[in-house]
Amino acid sequence: MYFVIKRILDFIVSLGALIVLFPFFIILSLWILIDSPGPIFFKQKRVGIYKSYFDIYKFRTMRMDTPKDTPTHMLENPEKFITNSGRFLRRTSLDELPQIINIIKGEMSIIGPRPALWNQDDLVAERDKYHANDVLPGLTGWAQINGRDELPIPVKARLDGEYVEKMSLAFDLKCFFGTFRSVLSRDGVVEGKQNKDEVDS
Repeated sequence: MYFVIKRILDFIVSLGALIVLFPFFIILSLWILIDSPGPIFFKQKRVGIYKSYFDIYKFRTMRMDTPKDTPTHMLENPEKFITNSGRFLRRTSLDELPQIINIIKGEMSIIGPRPALWNQDDLVAERDKYHANDVLPGLTGWAQINGRDELPIPVKARLDGEYVEKMSLAFDLKCFFGTFRSVLSRDGVVEGKQNKDEVDS
């Protein structure tokens, strides 16, 4: 029953957030365009519910000449490819805001396991042990407020499984408000590691 309630809440909250934040989206979009030639958004293939695939949306934070399909932490000098606006967006996690669109479309939830990259077979396999691939991935989640980049894959998958076991309105609210604390304090953020291992060019 909660799955239905959760989907309704996701849609209402995300649509409301998109309307309220629309002027902010415009400001960030103009900054990205002025700062670096190229598209405002980038799409990337991610793993969704039941290991299906979908395209995740983010604000572009890297230059267009960034080597394609190369994780940020594997670039020789990743800092030179990150734009000025991109540094701010990554530091504040505002580059994730366009995923509101994914939530409205029903591809993601506000709270859930962060969607794995299409080639993160090790993480997907670990999540299978905990049925964490059987729920919608989230904009934020239990693992994100308990370590984020610092978590090894087995620990991250176990926390994702713990979320699946405890999933409820109360637990979602705990994750939601815990996210604000994590973002403001930047707990567990390691630039160029797991949560930024995509190339958005």
